[in-house]
Amino acid sequence: MSTKSTVLVTGADGFIGSHLTEALVRAGHEVKAFVLYNSFNSWGWLDHCSPDVKGKFEVFAGDIRDPYGVKEAMKGCHAALHLAALIAIPYSYHSPDTYVDTNIKGTLNVLQAARELGVRRVVHTSTSEVYGTAQFVPITEAHPLQGQSPYSATKIAADQLAHAFYASFDLPVVIARPFNTYGPRQSARAVIPTIITQIASGTRQIKLGAVSPTRDFNYVKDTVAGFIVALNSEAGCGEVINFGSNFEISIGDTAQLIAEAMGIEIEIITEETRLRPGNSEVERLWADNNKARELFGWSPQYAGRDGFKRGLAETAEWFVNPENLRGYKADIYNI
Repeated sequence: MSTKSTVLVTGADGFIGSHLTEALVRAGHEVKAFVLYNSFNSWGWLDHCSPDVKGKFEVFAGDIRDPYGVKEAMKGCHAALHLAALIAIPYSYHSPDTYVDTNIKGTLNVLQAARELGVRRVVHTSTSEVYGTAQFVPITEAHPLQGQSPYSATKIAADQLAHAFYASFDLPVVIARPFNTYGPRQSARAVIPTIITQIASGTRQIKLGAVSPTRDFNYVKDTVAGFIVALNSEAGCGEVINFGSNFEISIGDTAQLIAEAMGIEIEIITEETRLRPGNSEVERLWADNNKARELFGWSPQYAGRDGFKRGLAETAEWFVNPENLRGYKADIYNI
């Protein structure tokens, strides 16, 4: 994909989407940022984008659940990076219908519009949650899929739809599967911001859910780089590609690393309301990222324990800025 191409980014107002929008502008792409329409005329995190990209992208306010708006937004675009989704697992327990509409129907709208408009490249966003608790590690793309939450079930369905459009209609779709992304701007419903915001607000007894599960955390700059190589490459159509750091760490050890990075001693309190139902908890995630390396030449710049510590330090530095911290409710459980 040439640097002069026009790229639609759905979910551009979100955590990863806003970082990706900035990176694409800096790389010379014409970017159309699809944000969720609201009466406040808020563009989410794009309202706070870096000064060097401000005003250098087009904004389209719509709803991914509406096929007409999605198609209208995609007109004139050479490629689409589809990130718009509902992603909070606890919220999916009591409002699964919205996940079906947003994650499955929204993805169908993107695929259908791309097919009808002859878009040359679609990068669809998956998630490591589709694997469920690891049956073997590190997890390759051949690992079985397990819908252990309504969220992961809808993402499995969306991934299968994306592959179906490749197989049935030869739509040039790549399925990017990032493992647990973290970094500046992430919602406090995720564990790393939950820990950092509690510490930054002066709390030393940190409230968490289960601390034994392990995750493969991917710094947002590495995830964004994954999307960009998937966009620019000719390889990968019809393929699923893991983007992960190939480093496994427990939630409890992650909390201690964050406390170290922030120069604080903490005590972890397990709070009942933060625990997932037993069979829904994903106990272990650890990415095999060889396919991303072989297909795209991608490798994480924040890899291993040292890379994770660097990423955590950068993330904590952003969150402790009073202007940024003000936007978070550290004293409540954010679902």
